[in-house]
Amino acid sequence: GDQVLMLPHVDPDVIQVRQAGQDLVLGDFGGIRAVVMLKGDVRTLQKPALAIARWMKVFPTQFPPGSDKGDNTKALPAIWTDSNGFKADANKLVDAADQLAKAAKDNDLAAVQVQIKAMGDACDACHHAFRAR
Repeated sequence: GDQVLMLPHVDPDVIQVRQAGQDLVLGDFGGIRAVVMLKGDVRTLQKPALAIARWMKVFPTQFPPGSDKGDNTKALPAIWTDSNGFKADANKLVDAADQLAKAAKDNDLAAVQVQIKAMGDACDACHHAFRAR
């Protein structure tokens, strides 16, 4: 008869996934800031801004129960006790990144600069409440 190939179910280490995602966000954000500082073409910032927004939309789903320990996680208990606050903070970055993407598409340097500050503020606020130093 027909044989069905059964692949083993693999659960990626969720802490590694979320840390890798945040490393990529940091790299994209650094690149965005560098383009502006070096007076580059702000239209090139649309894709990295949308990538950050896309990641931050799913980021709060990367904290299942039991993923509060191990792999040098800096996640604070507030992520689980105030999940609505955590999602709201993540969404502030989504909004700022989406606005930056729109400003980049419109080639609007002033608006890009405003959204870079908004993105940095969103990162700082969330890290203050939900990430250990």
